[in-house]
Amino acid sequence: MNQATTSPTISCRELYTLVQEGQTVDLIDVRTPMEFHEVHSQIARNISLDELDPEKIMAERATSAEEPVYVICRSGSRGAKAAAAFHAAGFNNVVNVEGGTLAWDEAGYPVKRGTVIISLERQVRIAAGLMVLLGVGLSFVNPWLIGISAFVGAGLVFAGITNTCGMGLMLAKMPWNRVTESCSR
Repeated sequence: MNQATTSPTISCRELYTLVQEGQTVDLIDVRTPMEFHEVHSQIARNISLDELDPEKIMAERATSAEEPVYVICRSGSRGAKAAAAFHAAGFNNVVNVEGGTLAWDEAGYPVKRGTVIISLERQVRIAAGLMVLLGVGLSFVNPWLIGISAFVGAGLVFAGITNTCGMGLMLAKMPWNRVTESCSR
């Protein structure tokens, strides 16, 4: 394992080696249920980042409290946020999986695949683009409606600076992004 500045990390290869050696690995995928349904490591369970409750997770673990909890997301960013949330709650035995599910899948490690859905990132781009076009188009009717485009632009700048996306969080809760069947493992 490598020690990052904020939390320990592990490569997909190192984690898979632990699995192959028969070690019990508690892997939590912190992506949205929709993303998890599309593709996930066979050993992962899904608890999305916005529903993460470190105290509850640690209290309900089937493994020893000393065993690490591994967190994984798409590429590593949300996993780092999840690890930071665990650390802030006083749990230091949390390890982020470098490269996330993308790296796990690219390495050829076992995954489960569901139906492919338009990614949340693409949905945000589509929605933002449509709102900008709408603002520009409606500004010919009323010049003040260009404010719609300005609002979206400000939101995108805020999302880039803070690495959080309000539109993405809102879109994740839409009915078409809900996974109806259970995908906890």
